[in-house]
Amino acid sequence: MTNFFFESLASCSQTKARAGIFYTPHGAVETPRFMPVGTLANVKTITPAQLADTGAQMVLANTYHLHLQPGEGIVAGAGGLHKFMGWTGPMLTDSGGFQVFSLSEMRKITEEGVTFRSPHDGQIIKLTPERSIEIQNTLGADVIMAFDECPPYPATREEVETATGRTYRWLERSITAHKRSDQALFPIVQGGVYLDIRARAAGDLAALNMPGYAIGGVSVGEPTELMAEIVQATAPLLPVNKPRYLMGVGTYREMAIAIAAGIDLFDCVIPTRWARHGTAIVSGERWNLKNAKFKDDFTPLDATCSCYTCVNFTRAYIAHLVRSQEILAYTLLSIHNITELISFTQKIRESILSDRFVTDFGHWL
Repeated sequence: MTNFFFESLASCSQTKARAGIFYTPHGAVETPRFMPVGTLANVKTITPAQLADTGAQMVLANTYHLHLQPGEGIVAGAGGLHKFMGWTGPMLTDSGGFQVFSLSEMRKITEEGVTFRSPHDGQIIKLTPERSIEIQNTLGADVIMAFDECPPYPATREEVETATGRTYRWLERSITAHKRSDQALFPIVQGGVYLDIRARAAGDLAALNMPGYAIGGVSVGEPTELMAEIVQATAPLLPVNKPRYLMGVGTYREMAIAIAAGIDLFDCVIPTRWARHGTAIVSGERWNLKNAKFKDDFTPLDATCSCYTCVNFTRAYIAHLVRSQEILAYTLLSIHNITELISFTQKIRESILSDRFVTDFGHWL
């Protein structure tokens, strides 16, 4: 894995926050960093050029969805995921585990893997650790995820013990199946809300000396305070010389708390999902542009934001587009929302480099 390296540049004197650089074959990622989600090899409603202008450095796609449509063979025929979607920077693919396990009425879990009925055409599909890795090897992202079992919230201790044990055994099979040295395989720490199970899982995974580590099974319905406890207890147990990725988290407060615990990377669908509901993220707040007060407000969404949307358009215009259900509304809001979250993590990074993290962002902790 000589193509992958994590360099820590600075750390906070009062927390476990750190600023670094994660080097990949398709470029470097400055951490901490928010990563936009492009589930089907596109970040919804915006082009790769617009995405680059938001400050995005690393983008996600999803194994499960791309396997169903268009199929990994089509992506490989285009020259791989980067060429297929026109993105030249680093990429990560989720294993598909979370999506499969959300199909509670349509899937069956065994030690071998998961069998489920395709929501597209009803076809029976079997996804195993080996198959997930094979698909991800074919797609060609820089970082790929081990196939894991994500227990729901709430779940009993026995259910979580079973899922966490299976996740480790599936990781061993994922490692054996992984065939490409230009792709970094990250394992996922599970354990539900049980901190002792999390600690044991983190220790087992840390001993394997993987190129990076993820914490999964949070932001699945548990209170924010409980998520914070899980991350604060788990992140410091992972190797300090490897990137740490918290899956599915993307609000200001959640990211700030996780960064203070030593997390480097985040992803979440909220910036584009909220955009499609006519919602802007401004200073961490949710603004519904359907609100009447925006009808004749001729100021930018955020006067401090330098994104294309804020530089060129007013709240009144975007509110008009939202109420008219114009597609441009979703594009402009997605550009702004993604920029907003990336900018937030960039500013935190700068504060860590100058050891002002707690001074500047302590109110989010």
